[in-house]
Amino acid sequence: MAKKVFLFLNYWLPFLIWAIVIFMFSANPTTRASEIHWQDFVIKKTAHVVEYFVFTALLLRALISQGIFRRFLGRTAFIAGLFYAISDEFHQSFTPGREPTVRDIMFDVLGILFALFFVLRFLPSTGGLVRLWANKLGIIKS
Repeated sequence: MAKKVFLFLNYWLPFLIWAIVIFMFSANPTTRASEIHWQDFVIKKTAHVVEYFVFTALLLRALISQGIFRRFLGRTAFIAGLFYAISDEFHQSFTPGREPTVRDIMFDVLGILFALFFVLRFLPSTGGLVRLWANKLGIIKS
């Protein structure tokens, strides 16, 4: 029982907290990040990519802790991330000043794909201190 509590608190709770953070951002009416349109666009779309990069990295970390087979990690994380991105856009349709867009889902998917590449391809091929820290954080298993 203690091991299950540890696994939840250490691996799943950070992921769930991050999902709630995304939900809370979507529940806020939109505001301009900059008076210059292209800067506002870049800031907001970069936020989408970063949000879903972190979401996917935390999900992969939690799945790895559960011993999910490596060949299923990418697909599972991609489908879960895509589902959450779509549901997040749906949620925004109920928020004043917000509207769901396919473009935002595409930026979310870009963040998901970056995280999948980083965690499943890049980190395992590194060495030294980077690999040591990734292993200590539970992102990869040596």
